[in-house]
Amino acid sequence: MKKVLFVCSQNRLRSPTAEQVFSRRRDLEVESAGTNHDADNPLTHELVAWADIIFVMEKAHRAKLQKKFRSSLMRAQVICLDIPDNYAFMDPELVRLLEAKVTKYLG
Repeated sequence: MKKVLFVCSQNRLRSPTAEQVFSRRRDLEVESAGTNHDADNPLTHELVAWADIIFVMEKAHRAKLQKKFRSSLMRAQVICLDIPDNYAFMDPELVRLLEAKVTKYLG
């Protein structure tokens, strides 16, 4: 089973949407977190170490991840989706974007 972590800033809109969309798949374990200290579910070393694949929404998230959690980034592949913070939770357009961009990495 592949362990997938979705990361955005606040863990309120984009990454929770991704978590909900991909949690339906039986071949995945899915979590989400935010890079900001006041995120709903803040990113931790444990979450980073747990993941096989980490999808970040923006390049800034990848930079924060690599700077703050470098010691935990031993095995995870980090992929930037380039999805701006322009969507509401479960916005149909966001769901379509996520499905199009993420599925090619997960098969």
